[in-house]
Amino acid sequence: MKVVVPKALSKAGKNYLSEHDFELIEAPDDKQETILKIGKDADGIVLMTDPFDNQTLTKFTNLKIIARHGVGFDNVDEKFAGEHGVYVTITPMANASTVAETTIAEILDLSKNLTKISDEMRQGNFAYKLDHMGFDLSHKKIGVMGYGRIGRQVAEKANALGMDVLIFDPFVKETKIGKLVDRDTLISQSDVITLHLAVTDQTIHGFGKRELEMMKKSASLINLGRGALVDEQALIDALKTKQINGAALDVFDEEPLPLTSEFYKLNNVLLTPHIASNTKECMERMAVDSASEVVRVLSGEKPKWAVNKIK
Repeated sequence: MKVVVPKALSKAGKNYLSEHDFELIEAPDDKQETILKIGKDADGIVLMTDPFDNQTLTKFTNLKIIARHGVGFDNVDEKFAGEHGVYVTITPMANASTVAETTIAEILDLSKNLTKISDEMRQGNFAYKLDHMGFDLSHKKIGVMGYGRIGRQVAEKANALGMDVLIFDPFVKETKIGKLVDRDTLISQSDVITLHLAVTDQTIHGFGKRELEMMKKSASLINLGRGALVDEQALIDALKTKQINGAALDVFDEEPLPLTSEFYKLNNVLLTPHIASNTKECMERMAVDSASEVVRVLSGEKPKWAVNKIK
């Protein structure tokens, strides 16, 4: 059986598939056109974050599984896939700790202006720090929107830093850390808001002008979830006018973020190129977990982490 894998897939994942006697077809890039061209008769695909639309899916003759390398699956229509006999799976156990660590790292960076001050120092501006002081996190309120595996670990780590944790998640009824509050209370009271929600019809661009106007002027927005969660133009406007203190963004509506984006012109936003899970260990875990789902399905077993049902 044939499996299309990304060139960038960790060797651990490729080895796992090879050890189970699958023929690997290595895609030089992650574009759906490339995957279709080299693997139209593939039985399985390990998919990164590039879009994989319904029209492309129907052109595969033997496809049984699309194994997402990660947790989000907004780049593929899982319901449509299920209707066409294709499982869509994710790797929920592989990246939570790493993404939580990166979230805290970006919060720390933003709160102390670390990247910007370092850049200025390299240009000889040692005194830049005097007019660009950071802020303490201890005793500040952090609002965690979305209390799944990642949100929980962010809350735990923020609590360890002495932050007061507010949590919004309509599906969670109790928590050992922090306080469950409604959405508007979290937005209006938090000093730092971090987004860890799934992308749904209800959450797409759900953090926009209204929410930004509700935030404290001294507050910051953190998004390492999905770019689609935030209305980017509304955020750009809020950052330009100093309606909020700042933002740290690792995900965007369009990736790579176009060089024409106004975000690049703003000094109060920390930008990173979708690195939340970008560690050697995490990449190995995601590669092996996605590969193991391919092995299960193509061996006639049910997957562990399917996000759809086969009809």
